[in-house]
Amino acid sequence: MFQGCSALTLDAKGRVSIPTRHRDALVSAEQGRLTLTRHPDGCLLVYPRSVWEERRDVIARFPMSARALQRLLLGNALDVDMDAAGHILVSPELRQAAGLVRDVMLLGMGNHFELWDTAEWGRREAEDLAKGMMSDALDDFSF
Repeated sequence: MFQGCSALTLDAKGRVSIPTRHRDALVSAEQGRLTLTRHPDGCLLVYPRSVWEERRDVIARFPMSARALQRLLLGNALDVDMDAAGHILVSPELRQAAGLVRDVMLLGMGNHFELWDTAEWGRREAEDLAKGMMSDALDDFSF
């Protein structure tokens, strides 16, 4: 399970270094193989390859009414491999789609990550908190 957030920096080539606490698990379980794709909220999703393959199969079975979401998720999916230093290359197309320039936040979301532009993540988080992002799904949850 991946959790927590990490402030990271994209280098001039568009590479980002996966934090060590996640890197070791990804190398041992996935041989460093990941898949990146777009998220409707404007960030990128970063999946361990085996998790993505399961999600991909589910997405491929979406009904025709969800064709736009299929295009977004499957049409933008890109397989990447971590290098020996733990870097992954984020393609120019995905960087542009998510507005990633330099400072990024990697959020552990359980079985995958979200990769956000730092400023956009800060804006989004503040907006979500201001509008009381709690939904009915949390009615039975206690902190």
